[in-house]
Amino acid sequence: MPAALPTPIAVTIADDSLLSRKNVRKALPADWPVIITEACNGEEALAAVGRGQADLLFLDLTMPVLDGFGVLQQLQQQGCNTTVIVISADIQPQAQALVHQLGAAAFLTKPLQATELAQTLTSLDLL
Repeated sequence: MPAALPTPIAVTIADDSLLSRKNVRKALPADWPVIITEACNGEEALAAVGRGQADLLFLDLTMPVLDGFGVLQQLQQQGCNTTVIVISADIQPQAQALVHQLGAAAFLTKPLQATELAQTLTSLDLL
């Protein structure tokens, strides 16, 4: 009997920068079975979560309409079990502490490095 194909992971990439979203796509492991949704702001990210399109959410902190901190607060209030990896250029210790306090599983800095992403995904048992 042939081996079953792995179930794809629903991934949403939330960043107002198209270039940043492309960089995240490029950094993903090539053979990783994912279905990718993109969001340009926090409201779109929350809508994707609500539609079941975000088992894993890559989240920028600085976005229009609703920023990443607001997204994390709403996910925490809703008791959502989406795994969130924040990817931001804001490397202030206070920002990093706050995203972890709000439930983010990891914090990666921009520009995103594929090796660092793979290590993080492995540490979170997603790879």
